[in-house]
Amino acid sequence: MTDATTVLSTTDPRVVRAIELIWREAELLDRKDYTAWNGLYADDGLYIIPIDPHTEDFANTLNMVYDDARMRQMRVTRMIEGYAIAAVDAARTVRTVSRFVPESVADDEVVLRSAQILIAYKRGRHDIWAGDLVHRIRLSEAGEDRIAQKVVRLVDSEEAVPAAGFLL
Repeated sequence: MTDATTVLSTTDPRVVRAIELIWREAELLDRKDYTAWNGLYADDGLYIIPIDPHTEDFANTLNMVYDDARMRQMRVTRMIEGYAIAAVDAARTVRTVSRFVPESVADDEVVLRSAQILIAYKRGRHDIWAGDLVHRIRLSEAGEDRIAQKVVRLVDSEEAVPAAGFLL
């Protein structure tokens, strides 16, 4: 772990591995390869979209999404088997994840803050979804790095957010 006086670099090989995993996740989501996306998560990994932009207590506050492995798998099944009406006519998406800031770096885990801009196109209309991300990446000596936690803090999370039909 690092202390508050240590300057963390995005060129640290552990950070590079974490960033590459996050970019892979973004690419899989834009391709709607939800099964492969789910495979990027650790067995105990969490996918969270809180409503309160400041909360850290995700388990005890209301969230748009708070998915463990079971809930992620159910969400993936709805998305790929057509059970979600929004998924049947899902938007095409292109996202950019950038502005990476390492929060902590250790041999077994990297925590990164970043920004995501997602453009969704559906029925002649473009929508913008923007948010701050925090990824907790569990590093493996075998190279099987996994997402232990992903938090998506939408800039408009306290407003009415429409059903997306895609994953953030």
